[in-house]
Parts: sequence; structure tokens; C-alpha cells
Amino acid sequence: MNIRVVDYNQNWKSEYKKEELSIKTFLQKELVNSFHIGSTSVPGLKAKPIIDILLVVKDISELDTYSTQFENLGYEVMGEFGIEERRYFRKGGDNRTHQIHAFQYDNIQEIERHLLFRDYLRQNPEISKEYGELKSKLADKYPTDIDSYGDGKDDFVKKTEKKLSNGIG
Repeated sequence: MNIRVVDYNQNWKSEYKKEELSIKTFLQKELVNSFHIGSTSVPGLKAKPIIDILLVVKDISELDTYSTQFENLGYEVMGEFGIEERRYFRKGGDNRTHQIHAFQYDNIQEIERHLLFRDYLRQNPEISKEYGELKSKLADKYPTDIDSYGDGKDDFVKKTEKKLSNGIG
């Protein structure tokens, strides 16, 4: 995967809305809610230009019956992809444009983890800026190594999530 971190783009919100609408056309009876998450959902935050989507569904195993519809939208169906009880989809190959993280409605821990981190960055511009700078440096250092890029962000993300789970922040 090619890793690029760019300045915030106002169009990311509308790109999310467009994709959400496409997904809702076939997933409406299974979908509980959807959210724009990840760095592209935080105004002003530097990000890899990949729209992250969180889908909350009634039955996670039922989501598997929609693989063809996701593929028709250009997604690669990845299954759990390292996180139990998740379904992961990605679009765009080495120049990824979208990724979906889907969880069943009662998987509160995973759903809240994504939403709390997003909301914390939205409410704390200085922390958001610090995170953006870290990601820029990592992208420059590891332009084709997604594992090292992710490992470099891991400490920041885990420390932030720990603060949030302890009610600090």
C-alpha cells in the first residue's frame, strides 16, 4: 500500500455521504447506523485520504450474505481481518480510497472505541494537530510499509484510548 498523508480535504465529508448512500441502497434492512470515522472525519486533521466508515448492523454474520453487493461497489471482502466479530471491506487496492469496519449493534466496546477517539480529536484541536504531525512523519519514513506506519501510531492511539476509557480527556 502506498502511504500518503495530506492536509484535510473539505470533500471528505461529502465522499462519505455518497458512499453511505450507496451502501444503504442494499443494506437498509440490516443496517442500524453508519458513521464517518477515522482521520478524514476530523476537520483540520491531516490524514491518509481514505474514507473510514463504521457500520453498525443487526447481525454481523448476516452481513456475509451481502458480499456480492459490496464487491459490486468495488470493495474487497476481507472477513474479520484480525478483529473478532468484525467485518472489514476495503476499496482501491494499493491506493485505497475507502474502508469499512462493521460490527454488530451489541459490540459496544468496538463501536465506542472508534467513536470516542474520533470525537476526542474533534474536540481537541491541539491533540489532533499533534496526531497529524506524527502521521506525516511516519508516512515520510515508511511510504510503502503500512505495518511500520501503523506501529508508529499505535502508542499514541492506545494512550489516547486508555485516557478515554478511564474517563479522562
